[in-house]
Amino acid sequence: MTEKNGKIGLLTLSALVISSSIGSGVFGIMSDLARAAAPGPVLITWFIVGLGVMMLALSLNNLLLKEPELEGIFSYPKKGFGPFMGFISGWGYWLSAWLGSVAFATFLMSTIGYFFPILRSERNLPLILIASIFSWGLTYLVNRGIEGAAIINTIVTVCKLIPLFVFIVFGIILFKGGMFTHAFWNNMNNNFVGGDVIGQVKNCMMVMMWVFVGIEGASILSARAEKKSDAGKATILGLISLLVIYILASVLPYGYLTQEQLATIKQPAMLYIFEKMVGTWGGYFIGIGLIVSILGAWLSWTMLPAETMLLMAKQKLLPEYFGKINDKKAPTFALILTAGLIQIFLFTLFFTTKAYNFAYSLCTAAVIVCYILVAAYQIKYSWTHIHEKGNHQQLVIGVLALLFEVIGILMAGLSHLLLCFIAYIPGIYFYGQARKNNGHEYFLSKGELIVTVFITIGALIGMGLVIMGKIIV
Repeated sequence: MTEKNGKIGLLTLSALVISSSIGSGVFGIMSDLARAAAPGPVLITWFIVGLGVMMLALSLNNLLLKEPELEGIFSYPKKGFGPFMGFISGWGYWLSAWLGSVAFATFLMSTIGYFFPILRSERNLPLILIASIFSWGLTYLVNRGIEGAAIINTIVTVCKLIPLFVFIVFGIILFKGGMFTHAFWNNMNNNFVGGDVIGQVKNCMMVMMWVFVGIEGASILSARAEKKSDAGKATILGLISLLVIYILASVLPYGYLTQEQLATIKQPAMLYIFEKMVGTWGGYFIGIGLIVSILGAWLSWTMLPAETMLLMAKQKLLPEYFGKINDKKAPTFALILTAGLIQIFLFTLFFTTKAYNFAYSLCTAAVIVCYILVAAYQIKYSWTHIHEKGNHQQLVIGVLALLFEVIGILMAGLSHLLLCFIAYIPGIYFYGQARKNNGHEYFLSKGELIVTVFITIGALIGMGLVIMGKIIV
């Protein structure tokens, strides 16, 4: 809840964490995971991902308490490794957040297509226009004041959890143990990728990591929290809630349909599964809940990138005009810029295949860079203060979080990260402009120039892979 001073409280922050993560991913994860793995490897991957994300959440919680003066997820690498690493983290987070909004838009279009079959194609101008209206409408709402939008988000979170709980209850009631244990470790046939357990775990990683993007939402808005400690508590409470929901929602369907049936079901998968469970009304019930869920998450993800740009401008990582605010203290310039880029990306849906998977893969790859830098700073801070009580444990937590994120991006594949590097090029220009505006002699320092060359090479490789057809967009 919020108080009269306009600050965000523990309940609202917890709802933000849950709503930021529960968007479209949980409603489609059953089909995506079934194409990747059998039930056994899925459970193993949930354990790995759950443990890794918990280490990240504990790292964020520790840093929020130990460094309460820092604002924004990028502020940790900035303090620990210099302003350029702070920029790399912040720009990556901003990139991730608006790409996530594109993923929500594509899933929203698929859901609307369920209600209106004539509009089921992703490459459909009326649907793209509808998604565009929603995008600009949410931008307008946030521009009227971020704290007010957070209150609406709390209400939306409660509404969208109802269909998830109903789905889980029916999943438990209709669960068949024999079907679940049949082919528990191996894929059904060669039409699905990977037969060995390790290969199947690898195939699950990007899908699962995507549904946790947003777990850091409370830390991004920590500057607006009533108490800094609330942001850390909200992150932990939100993560525990998410783990329970995600595991049940994704694993229970293996006990109702075969893996092959789940793998071939249309998206949004939960909608069509629940329709099979209870009849036509089930599809409409989940469909309405999904639309509410997407809009709630989309609202959160409209706030987060704008807030990131505002904080980056305040900390002189971007030119001052990126932090321009209105009389409601909302970052108008950042909101309009972000909405404009989303609009451009929406129109590219005419030319892409599997737009939703492509958007969330880019989103996840971009945010992992931020998570890696947070974990690295957790390690540095804990090592520097190793003689203080509890920092031995915090050091271990940081190491585990870093290992998880690095292994995660390697297992999920580096191709999408290379594509993200392309979007860093204009960002580096703005960073250099901010340096010049703040009296630095050089546009980029020697070390920053070396990193820029590395990013540019990666971007060129990414573009080359697209041209050669190695990366499908």
